[in-house]
Amino acid sequence: MSTTAVRPLPLFRRSLQESWRGLLGWMLGLAAVVGMYLPLYPSIGGNPEFIAIIDSLPPELVAALNYDQITSGAGYTQGTVYGLLGFALITIAAVSWGSAAIAGDEERGTLELVLAHGVGRAQLVMERLAAVAVKLIVLALWVSVLVLALNEPSGLGLEVSGIVAGGLALLGSGLVTATAGIALGALTGRRRWATGAAAGVAVLGYALSAIANQSDDLEWLRSISPYAWAFYSEPLANGVDVSLAALFAMAALAGLVGVFAFRRRDIGV
Repeated sequence: MSTTAVRPLPLFRRSLQESWRGLLGWMLGLAAVVGMYLPLYPSIGGNPEFIAIIDSLPPELVAALNYDQITSGAGYTQGTVYGLLGFALITIAAVSWGSAAIAGDEERGTLELVLAHGVGRAQLVMERLAAVAVKLIVLALWVSVLVLALNEPSGLGLEVSGIVAGGLALLGSGLVTATAGIALGALTGRRRWATGAAAGVAVLGYALSAIANQSDDLEWLRSISPYAWAFYSEPLANGVDVSLAALFAMAALAGLVGVFAFRRRDIGV
């Protein structure tokens, strides 16, 4: 009598198999951003005309856009890629993946079918979360590899430790966004609520950091801004900072909230 071995982590593997094309698309988008901006640094960093333009802008606007250090390689890379367009693309991906992880299946009516096949609720949340985390790790690592490849040709002068720290900042910010969507999706079963929560965390974090840059009296806002936890310490210039730990702690907490909420909620199974 033959037996069929049960392959481990079935939901995790299926999630990755079904989303690899989308992941490839995000990688191409990030490659376009990095490849478009970083090679321009030699013509910008020491360009007196560009520096004059930056100096002519209101200081509050320069601080809000993180352009106050844009003439250095680290400041330029953070201001254009890590803290702006790269952050935006990874945030959009995290919102999409996080909101769909639980609530997407529930709204399509397929979640009950999955649970009816003997999959535990905690297992479902954790495997879906793990799949999202792996995809975000791939994106953060991809950006780091691209920046490392263009570092010397573009004259950025970045240290490997700074590139690693920047990758961790991108990964942490993406995980906070994605796990917020997973938690709200597990709690409500509604994708629009999950999307709103995930996007809200990212947008509010960016806004709080930008507002904190306007006045010394508002610096306390950085303490509640995931965006500031990721980028205020200037990881590309200064390396890993303890503030990055807050991002991963918040993501872990949101994941646990999602597991707890999903286990207690009645979804008709």
